[in-house]
Amino acid sequence: MPIIKSAIKALKQSRKKRAHNLLKKRALKAAVKKTKTAKQLPKAQSTIDKIAKTGYIHKNKAARLKSRLAKRVASSKPA
Repeated sequence: MPIIKSAIKALKQSRKKRAHNLLKKRALKAAVKKTKTAKQLPKAQSTIDKIAKTGYIHKNKAARLKSRLAKRVASSKPA
């Protein structure tokens, strides 16, 4: 455990950020995995956008994920 006051504060902050980032990571994975139909697609895309807005993932990665997700949903649609 840190002894210096600033190191104690830094440890608290990093633990909080880690917990918050883990929530974002789980939400992202869940949104991508659960999306199977076109009806679920907007909710997943919204989640991806929110996570990108906070800076957890880059905006280009968010765009790539949404694109691949849309492509996967479209290809799974019965013809």
